[in-house]
Amino acid sequence: MSRKKEIIKTDYALIGGGIMSATLATLLNELEPDKTITILERMPHVALESSSAWNNAGTGHAALCELNYTPQKEDGSVDITKALKINSQFEESKQFWSYLIKNKCIEKPKSFLNSIPHMSFVYGDDDVQFLRKRYEAMQAHPFFDSMVFSVDESQIAEWIPLFLQNRTSKEPIAATRIEEGCDVNFGSLTSNLINFVKEKENVSLKLAAHVEDIEREDNGKWQLEVENLETKEEYIIEADFVFIGAGGGTLELLEKSDIDAAEGYGGFPVSGQWLVCKNQEVIHQHYAKVYGKAKVGSPPMSVPHLDTRRINGERSLFFGPFAGFSTKFLKNGSYLDLIKTIEIDNIFPMLAAGWHNRKLTKYLIDQVRLSFNDRMEALREYYPEAKNEDWELKIAGQRVQVIKKDDEQVGILGFGTEVVCSVDGTLSGLLGASPGASTATSIMLDILEQCFPQYHSPEWQSKLNEMVPYRAKELRKNPEKVHEARKLSAVLFE
Repeated sequence: MSRKKEIIKTDYALIGGGIMSATLATLLNELEPDKTITILERMPHVALESSSAWNNAGTGHAALCELNYTPQKEDGSVDITKALKINSQFEESKQFWSYLIKNKCIEKPKSFLNSIPHMSFVYGDDDVQFLRKRYEAMQAHPFFDSMVFSVDESQIAEWIPLFLQNRTSKEPIAATRIEEGCDVNFGSLTSNLINFVKEKENVSLKLAAHVEDIEREDNGKWQLEVENLETKEEYIIEADFVFIGAGGGTLELLEKSDIDAAEGYGGFPVSGQWLVCKNQEVIHQHYAKVYGKAKVGSPPMSVPHLDTRRINGERSLFFGPFAGFSTKFLKNGSYLDLIKTIEIDNIFPMLAAGWHNRKLTKYLIDQVRLSFNDRMEALREYYPEAKNEDWELKIAGQRVQVIKKDDEQVGILGFGTEVVCSVDGTLSGLLGASPGASTATSIMLDILEQCFPQYHSPEWQSKLNEMVPYRAKELRKNPEKVHEARKLSAVLFE
C-alpha cells in the first residue's frame, strides 16, 4: 500500500454500517470508552443493505413461529434444540437494548420495536400432526410456556381472520400463538445505536468509505486502503483490531486479509422479493407474524409468512419471501461479486455445494420464473380472498449463504451465521444470514470472547453482567430464569 496517503490510526476498525457493527461499536464503547473506534460504511447512510427494514423480515427471531428451527426427527419427534439456542440469544439482545434504554443511550423502544403475536399456521393432516407435536415439545419448556395451540377454526379466525375468509379447502388446519413476539425495525435500531456512539469523542463514522484492500503489516497492525466514493479521496486506516461486518461484501475482504481461517469459504447469493399490501383496510384486519411450513424439498429460506410490519411508524403487511438469483453479493453491489470471490481454495467446495444442492438450484430457477399471478396464488394458500389489485411486488435484500468445507473437505451450503476469526484474534468477519440481526448481541459477545483477552477480566465481566445479566448459555442451563430475564427487558414494551 502507498505510504503517501493519509494514515488514520484507530484502535478498532469496523467495516460495515449495519446492525452487527453498530452493536459491536456500542459494546466496545461501553467496555472501553477510552479506545478509538472507526466505523466504515460504503453507502451514503448506515443501514441501507441487510439491516434496512425493507430488506429483511423484521421478525425478532426467537423461534416462536419459525418451523424450520424445529425439525422433525426420523422417529417422528420434534427437535427443539436450535429453537432453545435462538430464543436464549434473542433474550440477550432484549437485555442489551433494555440496558441502553434505561441509561438513555438510545431512543424509546417504539422507534424500533413493537410487540406482536408470533404464530405458526399449517394445513393438511401431516402438518397438523407435526405442529401438535412441536407445540407439546415446546410448551413444556419455560422458554415457550405461554404458547397456545388450536385446531378450532373459530378460534383461529379470531386470531387471523384473513386466513379463514371464504376458505373452501376441507383440509384440517392448526395454529400456535405466542403473544410476546416482536417486530423489529433493524434499520431504525442500527441508526439509533450509531447515532449514539458517533457522538462519543473517540468514535468516528466515515460514510461513502469503500475498503479496497486489507493487509497485515510487520508491526502486527492492519492497514485498510479506503476510497471515499464521493470525493475519490484515498486514505489508509491503521487498526489493532478489524471487524468485517459488511454483509455480502465480507467474503471478498476476508479473502484479501489472507487469514488461514478464511480459506475454503465461498458464497451463494440469493435475492428476495415481497408482496406488499396497498389496501389499508386489509392491512388493519391482520395483526400477527404468521409463518407457514416450507414445502417438502424446499430450502429453509422458502418458509412463507404473512407479516404485520411497522416501518417509520406506519403499519404494513408483507407476504413472502420469494427467492431470486443474482450474482450480486449486495443489493447495491456489482454483478461481478460472485466471480471476484472464486479462488483456488474455495472453487472445489463451491462446485461440490452446487452439485449437492441441485434441488436449491431448481427451486431458485422456479422462483425466478414465477409470474405475479403465481405469487398471488401462493398468498391465497394462506389468505384465500387476496386480490391482485391490493398487492405489489417489491425487491428485498440480497443474502449470501455460506459455502464451506465439511469434515470430509467437501463443500456444504450453510443457512446460518458464521463467525471467522484470525488465530491471534486481531481480525474477525461475519458470514451468512438468518437469524443474524436478531441475535446480533450474542454474536458480538462471542466475538469479544474470541478476540479480546480482557474479556475474562473482572472489569469487563462486571460491565458485561450489567449490560446482559442473563447470558444465553446460563438461560439454557437454568431455563426457569428466563422469566427473570424478561422482567428486566419489560421496558421494551412500555
